[in-house]
Amino acid sequence: MALIRPFKGLRPSPGKAGEVVAPPYDVMSYQEAVDLAEDKPNSFLHISRPEIDLPPGTDPYSSRVYEKAKSNLRALLDERILSRDDVACFYVYRLTGHGVCQTGLVVTASVDAYDKNFIRKHEFTRPVKEDDRVRQIDALCAQTGPVLIAYPSSTLIDSIIASESVGKPEMEVLAADGVRHEVWVVSSAEKLAQLVALFDDLPAVYIADGHHRSAAASRVKKLMAERDSDQSNDVKSYDYFLAVAFPQDQMQILAYNRVVTDLNGLSPDDFLECLQKDFDVRPSDEPVTPEKKGEMGLYLNGHWYILTASTNSISDDPVENLDVSILSNRVLAPVLGIHDLRKDRRIDFVGGIRGTQELMKRVDSKEMACAFSLFPTKIEELMRVADEGQVMPPKSTWFEPKLADGLVSHILD
Repeated sequence: MALIRPFKGLRPSPGKAGEVVAPPYDVMSYQEAVDLAEDKPNSFLHISRPEIDLPPGTDPYSSRVYEKAKSNLRALLDERILSRDDVACFYVYRLTGHGVCQTGLVVTASVDAYDKNFIRKHEFTRPVKEDDRVRQIDALCAQTGPVLIAYPSSTLIDSIIASESVGKPEMEVLAADGVRHEVWVVSSAEKLAQLVALFDDLPAVYIADGHHRSAAASRVKKLMAERDSDQSNDVKSYDYFLAVAFPQDQMQILAYNRVVTDLNGLSPDDFLECLQKDFDVRPSDEPVTPEKKGEMGLYLNGHWYILTASTNSISDDPVENLDVSILSNRVLAPVLGIHDLRKDRRIDFVGGIRGTQELMKRVDSKEMACAFSLFPTKIEELMRVADEGQVMPPKSTWFEPKLADGLVSHILD
């Protein structure tokens, strides 16, 4: 089974993209989603976050939410806000913003390749979030949130993508965060076949973001196969999941910073003294945005400090050598008593796009006791972890700019 396959994309009808396109469902709070969708009846948030159309306080995992998503999608189809292409295509997708321009390909990717680890993973999933995506995909009979994939840079793939992304795009949207989203349709049988063959020749590809969506797609395949009356060996739509593949050298990872509610019974001075065991601790007159691996910023009690990891904190292990692991193993667990980043409510995570000001705001408000700014994980580190079959700590990477929801969706029929 081919790694990628063209598909008949569901996308905004001509002139409607600006009304439809929305940020990813999982990067905003409920209230942020409500505010963004206000007076925007065609916003994709009514599908990706349908609880905004139900009474406040509705359980986001209740059956009513998934039924509302289904009816909202049907309404956009009936009103021809969304329409489906007549022929199977790939779609060139360019993101421009936050100092980055990256151009990739919207595809459907093989669930079988995912299950066999040709599409490689680097994170565990949380059952509640994975269950949510399964129920959403099953209710819609569609995959609406793309998985972000990185592929080893390929001159041949990149040259085809470049040749297919000249001239006026089929869709163009300037989002509220200043990111420009552009899409071109690739329908030439020759180009489609070339791209399929070139992706099949890659040694592996890597999930950058979207582990819950890809894991859910694997479960949905099993679910739909059991229901399917057609037991032939023909390729089915549910054998593939929606993805956007970018070359690794164009992708930008920002830091995923940490904030902590308390100092585990320590005074600020005692906490700083504990840190000196594994770090060189120096005061800073300016907010700290780390400039190199092994360097971190600490905001505590109204002051910034530069923490530089000592050599005994460095490891050859690809996971242990990550800055997020050094922080966990040398500070969060032994000093602050935070051992499970997925479950401990004393820690929260702040995407690097929000900057150091957000860290200071959370601490100065007394909501949090301290904040840590980190040096970003590199894409090569992510790939090495995945190649060795290991798992990164939760919230190790923040990719920016973010993919939009609603530009292209994959119908399961």
